[in-house]
Amino acid sequence: MKRPLIILTGPTAVGKTSASINLAKAVNGEIISADSMQVYRHMDIGSAKIRAEEMEGIRHHLIDILEPDEEFHVVRFQQLAKQAMEEIYGRGRIPILVGGTGFYIQAVLYDIDFTENDGDPAYRKELETLAQEQGAETLHARLKEVDPKSAEEIHAHNVKRVIRALEYFHLTGQPISAHNEEQRQKESPYCFAYFVLNDDRANLYRRIDKRVDQMMDEGLLEEVQLLKDMGYHKKMVSMQGLGYKEMLDHLDGICPLEEAVRILKRDTRHFAKRQLTWFKRERDVIWLNKPDFHYDETAILNTMLEHLKERGVLESMR
Repeated sequence: MKRPLIILTGPTAVGKTSASINLAKAVNGEIISADSMQVYRHMDIGSAKIRAEEMEGIRHHLIDILEPDEEFHVVRFQQLAKQAMEEIYGRGRIPILVGGTGFYIQAVLYDIDFTENDGDPAYRKELETLAQEQGAETLHARLKEVDPKSAEEIHAHNVKRVIRALEYFHLTGQPISAHNEEQRQKESPYCFAYFVLNDDRANLYRRIDKRVDQMMDEGLLEEVQLLKDMGYHKKMVSMQGLGYKEMLDHLDGICPLEEAVRILKRDTRHFAKRQLTWFKRERDVIWLNKPDFHYDETAILNTMLEHLKERGVLESMR
């Protein structure tokens, strides 16, 4: 019998934290963060990291486990998530993957194989140098030529993923988007339910703007200054995260604070849009549109529990 796995995702600022706590309490679950930023220590405000008091006694995994200069990518996430899942199953509980990084979720759900080739360090170094000397956009333009689908999915600032896609094409002659599509067709080794929490666009954008204002009030600028004082800089993948690169630009004198905040709000809205595009492409997802439930959290939870019962997810634990 396949083991159970629950996924709760959705665009940034949609309200995943509260919904995930309610769900974990109801199913005797533990939460694994599927977020590319909350894994880092000292990066609390900009990553909208859950606070200890918000966890309400629910155990959370993959939060605050790396320093900002440590490498974190989908392969490492997959390894750490699988380890956490084994621990959770060992306690007789259900793992709930919660977060907005769709590629990370996909890697675990379909147990994507990343071991097909070991890479080409010399070519990778060449691409890293190109990005440093001519900028991320130059690198992204090169990807657009050989793999337009990946170029559409991967933001130009995500240099690591752009390099990975170019490296894959260099080694295999095939676009990595085709490889990912093939992996996506695999049957999941889990008995799962994949929930996508969503809101209407205007309300979501209001929530994003409000969240950014709240981050500023809570001391986002001071958090980034502290990271800068600790020696972390914008060439690090962690410091390219939303909220961090914009505040660094202000601290480095590139733009006034008001402009940095405006850019952060705009780019976060764009990010939410890209997240939704990704989830719409995934198969076998259950959409939970908050307006359909009149924003009633209990009604949303009950619907999730009904789906879990229908799919036998909770039964597979017994």
